[in-house]
Amino acid sequence: MRKLRVTIPDDVEFADLRLSRNVDDGLVRFAMAPIEAICEASALDIDEIVQGPQPLVGQLISAWYEDHLKGGGAPDPVQEDLREEARLEREHGGGFTYPPGHA
Repeated sequence: MRKLRVTIPDDVEFADLRLSRNVDDGLVRFAMAPIEAICEASALDIDEIVQGPQPLVGQLISAWYEDHLKGGGAPDPVQEDLREEARLEREHGGGFTYPPGHA
């Protein structure tokens, strides 16, 4: 497993991602500006993080969220749904998803 060390700039907060999901297909949407700021502060290639052969942006957001919560940050409903879906997939062997907003 690849490990990345990232720097979250002081002026970037998890809520800046403005996480949401498409109603039709459940795809996650987010603002790119916070990801761009993190990549710049961390000397990471944004194209590799977002569009590489194994995009890491989801893992980056997930790890950032865990850190956000540990620091006393407010829960994000979209990320909480994603965490619950991941937990259910691990428990039930994958392929298990709820419609957006119903985890």
